[in-house]
Amino acid sequence: MAIIEITSLSIFIICITTIFLQSTTTTEAASCHETDKSALLDFKNKITKDPLRLLETWNQSTDCCTQWDGVGCDQSNGRVVNLSRPGVFTGPDDSPWDTELYGTISPSLGNLEFLQILNLASQKFLTGPIPSELGKLSHLTNLLLSRNRLNGTIPTSFQNLRNLIFLSLDNNLLSGSVPDFVFQDMTSLNSLGLSENQLSGEIPSSIVKLVSLQRLDLHKNNFSGGIPSDIGFLKNVIDINLSENQLSGTIPISIGELSKLGALDLSLNRLSGNIPSSLLKLPSLTFCRLSDNKLTGSISSSSIGGTGLYRLYLENNMLTGEIPDSIGNLTSLGDLSLKNNRFTGKIPSSFGNLTNIYEIDLSRNGLSGPIPSELVKLKSLQILDLSFNPLNLVNIPTWLSKMKQLQRLYLAGTGLVGELPEWLTTMGVTYLDLSSNALAGELPIWIGNMQSLYSLNLSNNGFHSTIPIEFKNLVGVMELDLHSNNFTGGLESIFEKKFNVMGYTILDLSNNTFAGPIGEDIGNLDIMQFTETLILSNNPFGGSIPKSLGNLNSYLQTLKLEKNGLTGEIPAELSNGNLVSIVLSNNNLTGGRSESIHVFLCDFNNVEGLTKDFSFSGSSDCFVVVFNLRRFRFRGFNLYVWFYLEIYTLMIFRFTARG
Repeated sequence: MAIIEITSLSIFIICITTIFLQSTTTTEAASCHETDKSALLDFKNKITKDPLRLLETWNQSTDCCTQWDGVGCDQSNGRVVNLSRPGVFTGPDDSPWDTELYGTISPSLGNLEFLQILNLASQKFLTGPIPSELGKLSHLTNLLLSRNRLNGTIPTSFQNLRNLIFLSLDNNLLSGSVPDFVFQDMTSLNSLGLSENQLSGEIPSSIVKLVSLQRLDLHKNNFSGGIPSDIGFLKNVIDINLSENQLSGTIPISIGELSKLGALDLSLNRLSGNIPSSLLKLPSLTFCRLSDNKLTGSISSSSIGGTGLYRLYLENNMLTGEIPDSIGNLTSLGDLSLKNNRFTGKIPSSFGNLTNIYEIDLSRNGLSGPIPSELVKLKSLQILDLSFNPLNLVNIPTWLSKMKQLQRLYLAGTGLVGELPEWLTTMGVTYLDLSSNALAGELPIWIGNMQSLYSLNLSNNGFHSTIPIEFKNLVGVMELDLHSNNFTGGLESIFEKKFNVMGYTILDLSNNTFAGPIGEDIGNLDIMQFTETLILSNNPFGGSIPKSLGNLNSYLQTLKLEKNGLTGEIPAELSNGNLVSIVLSNNNLTGGRSESIHVFLCDFNNVEGLTKDFSFSGSSDCFVVVFNLRRFRFRGFNLYVWFYLEIYTLMIFRFTARG
């Protein structure tokens, strides 16, 4: 049992369940009806494990209406109207608590003919199909079975549940298509949740008949086909989430008729065509996510009008044209992401009116410069990403130094040249990405004054110097990427750097001319104990692979030491741990005493003692490749092993001779 955080919907369910139990169970209530008692006891018998003893009070010798926890009855006839044993509930200290039940749902619950509330949500380990007998519960208003492991299809008998107000089957293992007739008579349904299952086929067109519906959540399934064209009939809907499916076709024009719609998420589908011109003018819309589709066309200034819009995500589509000036009228906007589209033209100066905005991401488009200086007025802006646009900035705008609240600045691939400006030390940014530009010169000693930095990326530039000793003062840096420059000298300033909480999690120093050898104690350094990615490839280190790298196995997932002039044996200490990718190619290494290396992805070249005898183990989630390093040897080959696991396992092995 543990205290957990729960959603507002869960709190609402707890409240209505508690109120209903209090209003239907009194000391004057009629005795429990024998049919209902028998059905509840059969439900208990199907439960194989009850860690918190939620059903402990349920026994033959006591009255189910007055003495059984989680059961409420109609006091006039002793019939059970409420069965609520959720896995999340309010504990004695008024905080939410968490538990679980193991077993299946008994079909006998279908005999509770007066039942109005059935709440077994968040029990997590209820398995098996949903009994079709539940379709006999014609008085049912609340059916809450979310966050379990129920499988099979949605029973067709649910078409009889005409009085349902809340139906929540989210986060189970339900599969198959949803018959169109199941929902057609549920005209009182307020909330429909089928998310995070394995449901397939088309979205039932009968959903548009749910005239009382306020919440529709079908996200993270395998629904295909189009969004029902008459979705505009749902005049009362407030929240629609159809994300993470395989929906195709266009966004229906009728969606622009949903005047009460506050949140819309259609992301991670295969939708195409234009964004309906009326969608972004909906008066109640505050959240709109259409990202990761195949949407095309431009956005006209006249199509922007919903002044209450707070979050707008259109990234990863194929939208074209200029960014409309009218976005500057969305004065409530907090987050804006248009990244990875095909927008051209300039960044509108009207963005300076977005006084409440927290994040702007316009990266990976075709935008031209300059950056409008009006952005300096954005006192709430903390994240600005303009990376990989042909802005041709040459210099970082000096007015950025006035934006003291800015936490993350991404200007990768924006045409910067020359040396770093010293005024960067006045900004207080935590993430700074200036990679893929033409910055040059020495890494300045004042870099050590940027002690608020958490992540620094200067890769793919033309820096040419040693790492200054002042670099040790960057106590907050946990992600460091300096690859593809002309840095020289030793690595002392990098590995002897001071740190506050953790050391490096990501360290990429590849494609430079750092001198070696790699320190033998690298794996013993405190600053390396939480490193997940270590890439030192293509530096002339020489020497051997330090055995101490084996001490990083608890966190290290990626290790690349390609083209480092390394010799000697592959340490046996690398054989265990969490390595997902190891690259040791283009060195002169031998297999040594290590029996095998267990990894997911390997790339070896010029490695003596490497075997062609390898094996696989694992489940549908992952495979482990076991390379024997003792029995065989070959040289002059690259070995690539690539796995892509979805429903089926695809394994491709390629052996490529090297002259």
